[in-house]
Amino acid sequence: MFGSGDAQAGDELYQLAMATGRRLAQLGYAVVSGGYGGVMEACSRGAKEAGGRTLGVTCDIWRSAPNACLDEVVRTSDLAQRVAKLHELAGAGFVVLPGANGTLSELALTWELKSMNRLGDDVPLVCVGEFWRPVVAAVCSIRPQSLGCIHCIAELAELERFFPPRRV
Repeated sequence: MFGSGDAQAGDELYQLAMATGRRLAQLGYAVVSGGYGGVMEACSRGAKEAGGRTLGVTCDIWRSAPNACLDEVVRTSDLAQRVAKLHELAGAGFVVLPGANGTLSELALTWELKSMNRLGDDVPLVCVGEFWRPVVAAVCSIRPQSLGCIHCIAELAELERFFPPRRV
């Protein structure tokens, strides 16, 4: 799960992230995030409330404490190592919620690796909501073949298309 660290409890983005984490847990998936606040906390909180497992991949360059909704914290020393660990742990796929520079960089690197067939054809990259749609459209206007590597969905109900229920 990639998304903003700036979302606050009670706001629309935080609620969307909680619902996303909850839905993924209900479908039988562990939720892996960057491990801090905002969307990362909310998706972990939603997953925990649904009985799911949560992991956070933190980075030594930040002084923030990991959020309290994590079952496990994996520490990394730099951003490159953090993103590599997120890729390693996210074997079932990637869900991207609205975010800023950090989320954009995670999305861009993940999308490029998907384009290069480095993450597997069966590993979905899914952006939830309308936020990323203009970015996806802009990139695909230059490189149309990139569209096959990423999916934009309007509603959480569509997650099941990419994350079918698992038996736990």
